[in-house]
Amino acid sequence: MSRIGKKPVEIAKGVKVAINGATLSFEGPKGKLSLTHHPAAKVRLEGNTVVVERIDDEKLSRAVHGLTRALIANNIIGVGVGYAKDLEIQGVGYKAELQGRTVLLNLGYANQMKVAIPEAIAVKIEANGTRINITGADKQVVGQLAAEIRKLRKPEPYKGKGVRYVGEVVKKKAGKQFAGAGAK
Repeated sequence: MSRIGKKPVEIAKGVKVAINGATLSFEGPKGKLSLTHHPAAKVRLEGNTVVVERIDDEKLSRAVHGLTRALIANNIIGVGVGYAKDLEIQGVGYKAELQGRTVLLNLGYANQMKVAIPEAIAVKIEANGTRINITGADKQVVGQLAAEIRKLRKPEPYKGKGVRYVGEVVKKKAGKQFAGAGAK
């Protein structure tokens, strides 16, 4: 039995969950989300909790059991509290700015990079364009947008320039040392 799958999911205050066949609808102060679960899992409401069960003991059913429970828990937290990712930009001349529903990034390349912001996601630029705050109800979309922005210029190991998550530790390498000492 899946340890995660057998734990019931508490429904937070202010969040409404509705089940219509294989589709679950979540509504809360941060927005609305829906989830269509795999047919190998059964989902039912019991009072103020959501219970996930599997239909048999096959390998696929065991795999989907915990996944379905985790996705339901993520959606309940998302519509109730929301998710946020913070990025910081380090490097001389590196910055970000908002233009409508697009983030414009100057990351040391000849051209400005443009990243479209998905619907239901809010982006704020802070600290003179060196901090990006991404918030939204859908954990997957928030994380994906943060990963796409970071991928444009990952932090390099010599000076640490690039886009990184706030609090991310980048191991720095020692550069070339004593370059002219051995040459005669």
